[in-house]
Amino acid sequence: MNRITPLVLAVALFMENMDATVIATSLAAIATDIGTEPIALKLALTAYLVALAIFIPVSSWMADRFGSKNVFRWAILVFILGSIACAFANSLLTFVAARFLQGMGGAMMTPIARLMLVRATPRNQLVNAMAWLTIPGLIGPIVGPPFGGFLTTFLSWHWIFLINVPIGLIGMLLVGKFLPETRRNTPRGIDLVGFFLAGTAFALFAFGLSVISLPALPPIIGIIATITGIAIGAVYARHAFRVENPILDLRLFRFPFFRSAVFAGTFFRLGVGATPFLFPLLLQIVYGMTPFQSGSITFATAVGALVAKFPASWIFRNFGFRAALVAATGLATLGIIAMAFYDPVIPLAVVVAVLLGFGFAQSIFWTGASAFVFADIDDKDSGQANVISQVWGQLNFALGVALGGGVLEASHLIRGGEIDVHDFQAAFLVCAAVCTLSTALFLRLPKNAGSALHSHPTGDGSE
Repeated sequence: MNRITPLVLAVALFMENMDATVIATSLAAIATDIGTEPIALKLALTAYLVALAIFIPVSSWMADRFGSKNVFRWAILVFILGSIACAFANSLLTFVAARFLQGMGGAMMTPIARLMLVRATPRNQLVNAMAWLTIPGLIGPIVGPPFGGFLTTFLSWHWIFLINVPIGLIGMLLVGKFLPETRRNTPRGIDLVGFFLAGTAFALFAFGLSVISLPALPPIIGIIATITGIAIGAVYARHAFRVENPILDLRLFRFPFFRSAVFAGTFFRLGVGATPFLFPLLLQIVYGMTPFQSGSITFATAVGALVAKFPASWIFRNFGFRAALVAATGLATLGIIAMAFYDPVIPLAVVVAVLLGFGFAQSIFWTGASAFVFADIDDKDSGQANVISQVWGQLNFALGVALGGGVLEASHLIRGGEIDVHDFQAAFLVCAAVCTLSTALFLRLPKNAGSALHSHPTGDGSE
Protein backbone atom coordinates (compact mmCIF):
# COMPACT_ATOMS: atom_id res chain seq x y z
CA MET A 1 0.00 0.00 0.00
CA ASN A 2 1.22 3.50 -0.86
CA ARG A 3 1.47 5.23 2.51
CA ILE A 4 2.42 8.64 1.12
CA THR A 5 -1.17 9.42 0.10
CA PRO A 6 -2.82 8.95 3.52
CA LEU A 7 0.06 10.62 5.36
CA VAL A 8 -0.08 13.73 3.17
CA LEU A 9 -3.86 13.87 3.49
CA ALA A 10 -3.46 13.55 7.27
CA VAL A 11 -2.09 17.11 7.41
CA ALA A 12 -5.71 18.25 7.42
CA LEU A 13 -6.64 15.97 10.31
CA PHE A 14 -3.58 17.04 12.28
CA MET A 15 -4.40 20.74 11.93
CA GLU A 16 -8.07 20.29 12.76
CA ASN A 17 -7.55 18.00 15.74
CA MET A 18 -4.76 20.07 17.23
CA ASP A 19 -6.73 23.28 16.72
CA ALA A 20 -9.79 21.79 18.45
CA THR A 21 -7.80 20.75 21.53
CA VAL A 22 -5.53 23.80 21.68
CA ILE A 23 -8.32 26.37 21.80
CA ALA A 24 -9.93 24.73 24.83
CA THR A 25 -6.83 25.48 26.93
CA SER A 26 -6.82 29.14 25.94
CA LEU A 27 -10.46 30.26 26.21
CA ALA A 28 -9.90 32.22 29.44
CA ALA A 29 -6.93 34.13 28.00
CA ILE A 30 -8.75 34.88 24.75
CA ALA A 31 -11.85 36.08 26.61
CA THR A 32 -9.82 38.44 28.79
CA ASP A 33 -7.99 39.88 25.79
CA ILE A 34 -11.05 40.55 23.63
CA GLY A 35 -13.16 41.78 26.53
CA THR A 36 -15.75 39.06 27.00
CA GLU A 37 -16.57 36.13 29.28
CA PRO A 38 -15.19 32.61 28.70
CA ILE A 39 -18.71 31.17 28.53
CA ALA A 40 -19.52 33.56 25.68
CA LEU A 41 -16.68 32.07 23.67
CA LYS A 42 -18.67 28.86 23.47
CA LEU A 43 -20.39 30.69 20.61
CA ALA A 44 -17.10 30.54 18.73
CA LEU A 45 -16.93 26.78 19.20
CA THR A 46 -20.53 26.55 18.05
CA ALA A 47 -19.81 28.70 14.98
CA TYR A 48 -17.17 26.21 13.86
CA LEU A 49 -19.56 23.29 14.28
CA VAL A 50 -22.33 25.12 12.41
CA ALA A 51 -19.97 25.82 9.49
CA LEU A 52 -19.12 22.13 9.32
CA ALA A 53 -22.79 21.19 9.32
CA ILE A 54 -23.60 23.61 6.49
CA PHE A 55 -20.70 22.93 4.12
CA ILE A 56 -19.86 19.24 4.56
CA PRO A 57 -22.92 18.23 2.45
CA VAL A 58 -21.63 20.12 -0.58
CA SER A 59 -18.06 18.77 -0.37
CA SER A 60 -18.72 15.74 -2.60
CA TRP A 61 -20.25 17.91 -5.35
CA MET A 62 -17.31 20.32 -5.10
CA ALA A 63 -14.83 17.47 -5.47
CA ASP A 64 -16.57 16.16 -8.60
CA ARG A 65 -17.05 19.62 -10.08
CA PHE A 66 -13.60 21.14 -9.49
CA GLY A 67 -11.41 18.14 -8.69
CA SER A 68 -10.75 16.80 -5.21
CA LYS A 69 -7.06 17.75 -5.23
CA ASN A 70 -7.83 21.38 -6.12
CA VAL A 71 -10.65 21.68 -3.60
CA PHE A 72 -8.49 20.09 -0.89
CA ARG A 73 -5.74 22.68 -1.41
CA TRP A 74 -8.25 25.53 -1.41
CA ALA A 75 -9.81 24.16 1.77
CA ILE A 76 -6.43 24.22 3.52
CA LEU A 77 -5.97 27.82 2.34
CA VAL A 78 -9.38 28.84 3.72
CA PHE A 79 -8.50 27.18 7.03
CA ILE A 80 -5.21 29.12 7.11
CA LEU A 81 -7.01 32.41 6.41
CA GLY A 82 -9.53 31.61 9.14
CA SER A 83 -6.67 30.92 11.55
CA ILE A 84 -5.05 34.26 10.76
CA ALA A 85 -8.41 35.99 11.24
CA CYS A 86 -8.77 34.31 14.65
CA ALA A 87 -5.33 35.52 15.69
CA PHE A 88 -6.19 39.13 14.84
CA ALA A 89 -9.76 39.12 16.18
CA ASN A 90 -10.37 41.89 18.71
CA SER A 91 -14.01 41.28 19.68
CA LEU A 92 -16.43 38.43 20.25
CA LEU A 93 -18.14 39.10 16.91
CA THR A 94 -14.94 39.04 14.86
CA PHE A 95 -13.69 35.96 16.68
CA VAL A 96 -16.96 34.08 16.03
CA ALA A 97 -16.83 35.11 12.34
CA ALA A 98 -13.21 33.95 12.08
CA ARG A 99 -14.06 30.56 13.59
CA PHE A 100 -16.91 30.21 11.08
CA LEU A 101 -14.41 30.84 8.26
CA GLN A 102 -12.13 28.20 9.75
CA GLY A 103 -15.08 25.81 9.84
CA MET A 104 -15.73 26.40 6.13
CA GLY A 105 -12.22 25.17 5.40
CA GLY A 106 -12.52 22.29 7.86
CA ALA A 107 -15.81 21.22 6.28
CA MET A 108 -13.97 20.56 3.02
CA MET A 109 -10.64 19.24 4.35
CA THR A 110 -11.49 16.07 6.24
CA PRO A 111 -14.37 14.76 4.04
CA ILE A 112 -12.39 15.33 0.85
CA ALA A 113 -9.28 13.75 2.37
CA ARG A 114 -11.33 10.62 3.09
CA LEU A 115 -12.93 10.73 -0.36
CA MET A 116 -9.54 11.02 -2.10
CA LEU A 117 -8.25 8.08 -0.07
CA VAL A 118 -11.28 5.92 -0.89
CA ARG A 119 -11.01 6.66 -4.60
CA ALA A 120 -7.23 6.06 -4.69
CA THR A 121 -7.19 2.85 -2.60
CA PRO A 122 -8.29 -0.69 -3.52
CA ARG A 123 -11.12 -1.75 -1.22
CA ASN A 124 -9.13 -4.66 0.26
CA GLN A 125 -6.51 -2.14 1.49
CA LEU A 126 -8.93 0.46 2.81
CA VAL A 127 -8.70 -0.44 6.51
CA ASN A 128 -4.91 -0.13 6.44
CA ALA A 129 -5.13 3.17 4.54
CA MET A 130 -7.68 4.59 6.99
CA ALA A 131 -5.38 3.67 9.87
CA TRP A 132 -2.46 5.53 8.31
CA LEU A 133 -4.71 8.51 7.53
CA THR A 134 -5.69 8.95 11.17
CA ILE A 135 -2.31 8.32 12.86
CA PRO A 136 -1.00 11.89 12.37
CA GLY A 137 -4.46 13.23 13.17
CA LEU A 138 -4.32 11.54 16.57
CA ILE A 139 -1.04 13.27 17.40
CA GLY A 140 -2.95 16.57 17.54
CA PRO A 141 -4.95 15.76 20.71
CA ILE A 142 -1.77 14.50 22.39
CA VAL A 143 0.41 17.55 21.75
CA GLY A 144 -2.43 20.10 21.56
CA PRO A 145 -3.20 20.80 25.24
CA PRO A 146 0.40 21.09 26.52
CA PHE A 147 1.53 22.93 23.39
CA GLY A 148 -1.40 25.35 23.56
CA GLY A 149 -0.79 25.94 27.26
CA PHE A 150 2.90 26.63 26.58
CA LEU A 151 2.17 29.13 23.77
CA THR A 152 -0.55 30.90 25.74
CA THR A 153 1.54 31.09 28.93
CA PHE A 154 4.93 32.05 27.54
CA LEU A 155 4.03 33.87 24.29
CA SER A 156 0.34 34.71 23.68
CA TRP A 157 -2.86 32.96 22.64
CA HIS A 158 -2.51 34.39 19.14
CA TRP A 159 0.19 31.83 18.37
CA ILE A 160 -2.17 28.87 18.79
CA PHE A 161 -3.77 30.00 15.53
CA LEU A 162 -0.70 31.36 13.75
CA ILE A 163 1.02 27.97 14.10
CA ASN A 164 -1.50 26.66 11.55
CA VAL A 165 0.01 28.89 8.86
CA PRO A 166 3.33 27.04 8.33
CA ILE A 167 1.67 23.65 8.86
CA GLY A 168 -0.98 24.45 6.27
CA LEU A 169 1.48 25.84 3.73
CA ILE A 170 3.63 22.72 4.04
CA GLY A 171 0.50 20.64 3.55
CA MET A 172 -0.42 22.53 0.37
CA LEU A 173 3.08 21.98 -1.04
CA LEU A 174 2.99 18.26 -0.22
CA VAL A 175 -0.44 17.87 -1.83
CA GLY A 176 0.79 19.56 -5.00
CA LYS A 177 3.98 17.48 -5.15
CA PHE A 178 2.89 13.98 -4.14
CA LEU A 179 -0.83 13.54 -4.76
CA PRO A 180 -2.23 12.78 -8.20
CA GLU A 181 -5.68 13.96 -9.15
CA THR A 182 -7.98 11.10 -8.20
CA ARG A 183 -10.71 9.98 -10.56
CA ARG A 184 -13.93 11.88 -10.23
CA ASN A 185 -17.51 11.23 -11.16
CA THR A 186 -19.33 13.26 -13.78
CA PRO A 187 -20.53 16.33 -11.88
CA ARG A 188 -24.21 16.20 -11.12
CA GLY A 189 -26.38 19.28 -11.06
CA ILE A 190 -26.28 20.84 -7.63
CA ASP A 191 -29.45 20.55 -5.58
CA LEU A 192 -29.74 24.15 -4.39
CA VAL A 193 -33.08 23.62 -2.64
CA GLY A 194 -31.68 20.58 -0.86
CA PHE A 195 -28.48 22.43 0.03
CA PHE A 196 -30.52 25.22 1.63
CA LEU A 197 -32.82 22.82 3.50
CA ALA A 198 -30.08 20.45 4.68
CA GLY A 199 -27.68 23.25 5.59
CA THR A 200 -30.36 25.11 7.54
CA ALA A 201 -31.54 21.94 9.31
CA PHE A 202 -28.05 20.82 10.32
CA ALA A 203 -26.97 24.32 11.34
CA LEU A 204 -30.00 24.88 13.58
CA PHE A 205 -29.70 21.38 15.04
CA ALA A 206 -25.97 21.79 15.79
CA PHE A 207 -26.46 25.32 17.14
CA GLY A 208 -29.38 24.28 19.31
CA LEU A 209 -27.58 21.30 20.83
CA SER A 210 -24.51 23.41 21.54
CA VAL A 211 -26.55 26.06 23.31
CA ILE A 212 -28.40 23.43 25.35
CA SER A 213 -25.23 21.62 26.42
CA LEU A 214 -22.96 24.66 26.84
CA PRO A 215 -25.37 27.52 27.53
CA ALA A 216 -23.78 30.75 26.37
CA LEU A 217 -27.36 31.81 25.54
CA PRO A 218 -30.69 31.05 27.27
CA PRO A 219 -31.43 27.31 26.88
CA ILE A 220 -34.88 28.04 25.41
CA ILE A 221 -33.11 29.41 22.32
CA GLY A 222 -31.30 26.12 21.95
CA ILE A 223 -34.52 24.12 22.35
CA ILE A 224 -36.36 26.17 19.73
CA ALA A 225 -33.41 25.97 17.30
CA THR A 226 -33.13 22.19 17.74
CA ILE A 227 -36.84 21.55 17.20
CA THR A 228 -36.87 23.83 14.15
CA GLY A 229 -33.82 22.05 12.75
CA ILE A 230 -35.53 18.67 13.13
CA ALA A 231 -38.67 19.97 11.39
CA ILE A 232 -36.69 21.36 8.45
CA GLY A 233 -34.76 18.08 8.31
CA ALA A 234 -38.06 16.24 7.85
CA VAL A 235 -38.92 18.58 4.97
CA TYR A 236 -35.52 17.82 3.42
CA ALA A 237 -36.05 14.05 3.73
CA ARG A 238 -39.29 14.37 1.78
CA HIS A 239 -37.50 16.51 -0.82
CA ALA A 240 -34.57 14.08 -1.14
CA PHE A 241 -36.79 11.21 -2.27
CA ARG A 242 -38.46 13.36 -4.93
CA VAL A 243 -35.43 14.68 -6.85
CA GLU A 244 -32.96 12.80 -9.00
CA ASN A 245 -29.70 14.06 -7.50
CA PRO A 246 -30.25 15.28 -3.93
CA ILE A 247 -27.41 16.97 -2.08
CA LEU A 248 -27.56 14.08 0.43
CA ASP A 249 -28.90 10.91 -1.18
CA LEU A 250 -30.90 9.19 1.55
CA ARG A 251 -31.56 6.28 -0.81
CA LEU A 252 -28.13 4.93 0.17
CA PHE A 253 -29.73 3.65 3.36
CA ARG A 254 -31.09 0.76 1.30
CA PHE A 255 -27.60 -0.79 1.55
CA PRO A 256 -27.56 -2.90 4.73
CA PHE A 257 -23.89 -2.49 5.69
CA PHE A 258 -23.97 1.26 5.13
CA ARG A 259 -27.16 1.47 7.16
CA SER A 260 -25.64 -0.57 9.98
CA ALA A 261 -22.45 1.51 10.03
CA VAL A 262 -24.43 4.75 10.34
CA PHE A 263 -27.11 3.64 12.80
CA ALA A 264 -24.93 1.49 15.06
CA GLY A 265 -22.23 4.14 14.93
CA THR A 266 -24.79 6.72 16.03
CA PHE A 267 -25.27 5.10 19.44
CA PHE A 268 -21.53 4.68 19.90
CA ARG A 269 -20.87 8.35 19.16
CA LEU A 270 -23.70 9.43 21.46
CA GLY A 271 -22.26 7.45 24.35
CA VAL A 272 -18.60 8.20 23.77
CA GLY A 273 -19.11 11.79 22.58
CA ALA A 274 -19.83 13.07 26.09
CA THR A 275 -16.73 11.59 27.76
CA PRO A 276 -14.19 14.26 26.68
CA PHE A 277 -16.60 16.78 28.22
CA LEU A 278 -17.58 14.85 31.37
CA PHE A 279 -14.37 13.21 32.61
CA PRO A 280 -12.19 16.37 32.77
CA LEU A 281 -15.08 18.13 34.55
CA LEU A 282 -15.28 15.30 37.08
CA LEU A 283 -11.57 15.54 37.80
CA GLN A 284 -11.64 19.34 38.16
CA ILE A 285 -15.03 20.03 39.81
CA VAL A 286 -15.34 17.04 42.12
CA TYR A 287 -11.71 16.19 42.85
CA GLY A 288 -10.21 19.68 42.60
CA MET A 289 -7.57 18.98 39.97
CA THR A 290 -6.08 21.77 37.90
CA PRO A 291 -6.56 21.72 34.11
CA PHE A 292 -2.94 20.65 33.75
CA GLN A 293 -3.38 17.77 36.20
CA SER A 294 -6.56 16.51 34.56
CA GLY A 295 -5.01 16.84 31.11
CA SER A 296 -2.00 14.84 32.25
CA ILE A 297 -4.37 11.96 33.04
CA THR A 298 -6.86 12.18 30.18
CA PHE A 299 -4.21 12.38 27.45
CA ALA A 300 -3.68 8.63 27.99
CA THR A 301 -6.83 8.11 25.92
CA ALA A 302 -5.17 9.73 22.90
CA VAL A 303 -2.05 7.62 23.40
CA GLY A 304 -4.15 4.44 23.43
CA ALA A 305 -5.89 5.58 20.26
CA LEU A 306 -2.58 6.19 18.53
CA VAL A 307 -1.20 2.76 19.51
CA ALA A 308 -4.30 1.03 18.13
CA LYS A 309 -3.69 2.27 14.61
CA PHE A 310 -0.73 -0.05 14.10
CA PRO A 311 -2.46 -3.43 14.68
CA ALA A 312 -5.85 -2.26 13.34
CA SER A 313 -5.51 -3.80 9.89
CA TRP A 314 -4.33 -7.12 11.40
CA ILE A 315 -7.27 -7.16 13.81
CA PHE A 316 -9.90 -6.69 11.12
CA ARG A 317 -8.18 -9.11 8.76
CA ASN A 318 -8.01 -11.91 11.32
CA PHE A 319 -11.21 -11.39 13.32
CA GLY A 320 -13.53 -9.71 10.82
CA PHE A 321 -15.58 -6.55 11.15
CA ARG A 322 -18.40 -7.96 13.25
CA ALA A 323 -16.16 -9.39 15.98
CA ALA A 324 -13.81 -6.39 16.02
CA LEU A 325 -16.59 -3.79 16.16
CA VAL A 326 -18.51 -5.72 18.82
CA ALA A 327 -15.37 -6.02 20.94
CA ALA A 328 -14.38 -2.37 20.43
CA THR A 329 -17.80 -0.97 21.35
CA GLY A 330 -18.12 -3.37 24.30
CA LEU A 331 -14.70 -2.45 25.72
CA ALA A 332 -15.42 1.25 25.24
CA THR A 333 -18.66 0.81 27.19
CA LEU A 334 -16.72 -0.78 30.06
CA GLY A 335 -14.35 2.18 29.93
CA ILE A 336 -17.24 4.63 30.36
CA ILE A 337 -18.53 2.61 33.32
CA ALA A 338 -15.04 2.71 34.86
CA MET A 339 -15.04 6.52 34.56
CA ALA A 340 -18.29 6.61 36.53
CA PHE A 341 -16.57 5.01 39.50
CA TYR A 342 -13.29 6.88 39.35
CA ASP A 343 -11.81 7.74 42.75
CA PRO A 344 -8.45 9.39 43.56
CA VAL A 345 -7.57 6.48 45.86
CA ILE A 346 -7.39 4.18 42.83
CA PRO A 347 -3.72 3.80 41.81
CA LEU A 348 -2.80 6.13 38.97
CA ALA A 349 -1.38 3.21 36.98
CA VAL A 350 -4.82 1.54 37.00
CA VAL A 351 -6.56 4.74 35.85
CA VAL A 352 -4.06 5.26 33.03
CA ALA A 353 -4.39 1.61 31.97
CA VAL A 354 -8.18 1.97 31.78
CA LEU A 355 -7.89 5.16 29.71
CA LEU A 356 -5.31 3.56 27.40
CA GLY A 357 -7.70 0.65 26.82
CA PHE A 358 -10.62 3.05 26.31
CA GLY A 359 -8.64 5.00 23.71
CA PHE A 360 -7.50 1.76 22.02
CA ALA A 361 -11.09 0.50 21.74
CA GLN A 362 -12.35 3.83 20.39
CA SER A 363 -9.60 3.92 17.80
CA ILE A 364 -10.37 0.42 16.54
CA PHE A 365 -13.98 1.47 16.16
CA TRP A 366 -13.12 4.67 14.24
CA THR A 367 -10.80 2.84 11.86
CA GLY A 368 -13.22 0.01 11.20
CA ALA A 369 -16.36 2.12 10.97
CA SER A 370 -14.67 4.58 8.59
CA ALA A 371 -13.97 1.73 6.18
CA PHE A 372 -17.16 -0.28 6.81
CA VAL A 373 -19.28 2.65 5.61
CA PHE A 374 -18.09 1.73 2.09
CA ALA A 375 -18.48 -2.07 2.44
CA ASP A 376 -21.45 -2.36 0.06
CA ILE A 377 -21.26 1.04 -1.64
CA ASP A 378 -20.36 1.37 -5.34
CA ASP A 379 -17.56 3.73 -6.31
CA LYS A 380 -20.03 6.09 -7.96
CA ASP A 381 -21.80 6.54 -4.60
CA SER A 382 -18.69 6.76 -2.41
CA GLY A 383 -18.82 10.56 -2.30
CA GLN A 384 -22.40 10.56 -1.06
CA ALA A 385 -21.67 7.82 1.50
CA ASN A 386 -18.69 9.79 2.76
CA VAL A 387 -20.61 13.04 3.10
CA ILE A 388 -23.59 11.47 4.89
CA SER A 389 -21.38 9.65 7.39
CA GLN A 390 -19.27 12.75 8.04
CA VAL A 391 -22.08 15.24 8.65
CA TRP A 392 -24.07 12.73 10.70
CA GLY A 393 -20.99 11.96 12.77
CA GLN A 394 -20.48 15.65 13.59
CA LEU A 395 -24.09 15.98 14.71
CA ASN A 396 -23.82 12.80 16.80
CA PHE A 397 -20.93 14.26 18.77
CA ALA A 398 -22.88 17.43 19.43
CA LEU A 399 -25.85 15.35 20.57
CA GLY A 400 -23.53 13.23 22.75
CA VAL A 401 -22.31 16.29 24.63
CA ALA A 402 -25.90 17.46 25.01
CA LEU A 403 -26.89 14.03 26.34
CA GLY A 404 -24.10 13.89 28.91
CA GLY A 405 -24.54 17.49 29.97
CA GLY A 406 -28.32 17.11 30.12
CA VAL A 407 -28.21 14.05 32.38
CA LEU A 408 -25.61 15.76 34.58
CA GLU A 409 -27.77 18.86 34.96
CA ALA A 410 -30.99 16.86 35.47
CA SER A 411 -29.41 14.76 38.23
CA HIS A 412 -28.12 17.93 39.87
CA LEU A 413 -31.53 19.59 39.80
CA ILE A 414 -33.30 16.52 41.17
CA ARG A 415 -30.85 16.06 44.04
CA GLY A 416 -30.21 19.75 44.75
CA GLY A 417 -27.08 21.20 46.30
CA GLU A 418 -23.72 21.30 44.54
CA ILE A 419 -22.80 19.04 41.64
CA ASP A 420 -21.06 15.98 43.05
CA VAL A 421 -19.81 12.56 42.03
CA HIS A 422 -23.34 11.05 42.01
CA ASP A 423 -24.42 13.41 39.23
CA PHE A 424 -21.43 12.41 37.12
CA GLN A 425 -22.10 8.73 37.80
CA ALA A 426 -25.64 9.12 36.47
CA ALA A 427 -24.35 10.83 33.32
CA PHE A 428 -21.65 8.22 32.66
CA LEU A 429 -24.00 5.28 33.24
CA VAL A 430 -26.64 6.67 30.86
CA CYS A 431 -23.93 7.19 28.22
CA ALA A 432 -22.71 3.62 28.77
CA ALA A 433 -26.26 2.29 28.38
CA VAL A 434 -26.62 4.13 25.06
CA CYS A 435 -23.26 2.75 23.91
CA THR A 436 -24.41 -0.85 24.51
CA LEU A 437 -27.06 -0.37 21.80
CA SER A 438 -24.22 -0.01 19.31
CA THR A 439 -22.76 -3.35 20.42
CA ALA A 440 -26.16 -5.01 20.07
CA LEU A 441 -26.64 -3.70 16.52
CA PHE A 442 -23.18 -4.80 15.38
CA LEU A 443 -23.91 -8.29 16.79
CA ARG A 444 -26.66 -8.57 14.18
CA LEU A 445 -24.18 -8.31 11.29
CA PRO A 446 -23.33 -11.43 9.28
CA LYS A 447 -20.07 -13.03 10.36
CA ASN A 448 -18.42 -12.23 7.01
CA ALA A 449 -19.69 -8.63 6.83
CA GLY A 450 -17.16 -6.36 5.11
CA SER A 451 -14.92 -9.25 4.04
CA ALA A 452 -14.07 -7.45 0.79
CA LEU A 453 -12.38 -4.74 2.86
CA HIS A 454 -9.93 -7.09 4.55
CA SER A 455 -6.34 -6.44 3.59
CA HIS A 456 -4.54 -9.56 2.36
CA PRO A 457 -0.75 -9.50 2.28
CA THR A 458 0.64 -9.91 -1.21
CA GLY A 459 3.99 -11.29 -0.14
CA ASP A 460 5.91 -8.57 -1.95
CA GLY A 461 5.77 -5.95 0.72
CA SER A 462 3.18 -3.87 -1.02
CA GLU A 463 0.62 -4.10 1.73
